[in-house]
Amino acid sequence: MTAISLKQIKKLYGTVPVIHGVDIDIASGEFLVLVGPSGCGKSTLLRMIAGLEEISSGELKIGDTTVNTLPPSDRDIAMVFQDYALYPHMSVEENMAFGLKMRSEPATEIDKRVAGAADILKLQDYLERRPAQLSGGQRQRVAMGRAIVRRPKAFLFDEPLSNLDAALRVEMRLEIAKLHRRMQATTVYVTHDQVEAMTLADRIVVMNAGHIEQIGQPLDLYRKPASLFVARFIGSPTMNTFPAQVIESGGNHLVVHLPAGKASIEVPNRSYETAKMVTFGIRPEDLGICDAAEAWFSGELVVVERLGSQTFGYLDAGTEKLITVEFPRTADIRVGERISIKGDGSHIHLFDTDRGKRIN
Repeated sequence: MTAISLKQIKKLYGTVPVIHGVDIDIASGEFLVLVGPSGCGKSTLLRMIAGLEEISSGELKIGDTTVNTLPPSDRDIAMVFQDYALYPHMSVEENMAFGLKMRSEPATEIDKRVAGAADILKLQDYLERRPAQLSGGQRQRVAMGRAIVRRPKAFLFDEPLSNLDAALRVEMRLEIAKLHRRMQATTVYVTHDQVEAMTLADRIVVMNAGHIEQIGQPLDLYRKPASLFVARFIGSPTMNTFPAQVIESGGNHLVVHLPAGKASIEVPNRSYETAKMVTFGIRPEDLGICDAAEAWFSGELVVVERLGSQTFGYLDAGTEKLITVEFPRTADIRVGERISIKGDGSHIHLFDTDRGKRIN
């Protein structure tokens, strides 16, 4: 069952288009994440779903109802903002109950819903406190509790963790994941953090300059990015990309030449225009040390990052950017060491350089 449907949604500020005909169907109970760099239009799209931004054209439906012109109060959605927006003079309990009181809900029902939300969010011991007496993570839980008590058709989150430090972001990410698993509520979540997107989403929508680059499950986007933009955006560290040239094409493979690496590599693929310049991509974990005679690239390690569970090395091989390689965490590598690396042809990603679209 489709909970929220966007058909050819467009947004113009004056004559300037910022959202270019977006189509998304969000299933009931789905956790959908809108991700992309600042200015890509993800928050504008969320605000149009909420009714806080006017829709220039297209159709937005929540359930079976077209809501293009409905005010936010009539859409039966709840929104959690980046800013907690709590009333400082009210207690946690009063903040969570305020919206229900404005809707003249019975006192017994209000008490029941607030108690239920407090139990879910582990806020039972803080109900009498005021926002100034809470940590950032606790304030964000109160903001979430205020949304939960409304029992809306959908939850909208606009970068709710951006104001938290790194440790609290991880903690709250887990809380949001547990909350969704428990409530199975339709959720649309906006973030610029691809780690949040990968860990929370049932599906991810990658946006770029008001367009949708790709929609899919997190690992599908990671393993088979539809465009060079998605390949570089999804994954941390980012995918290594280099200019390359198709020198042979036929059957079920291509042979591409890496000018910077002085290597020619066979790639499983359909036929493609010979002599065509392409962009060759490979992720850091798909590269490893090899003998010099087999190398795709050779050079000097200029940086080594030991992160405990992972070790990354950055190789200066004469390419435009340093090449990132993931090594075993106990690898005996040192800055200044010269190494040779290669990868597996089945893990290569090829993109049309002109259009930025995947070709394998």
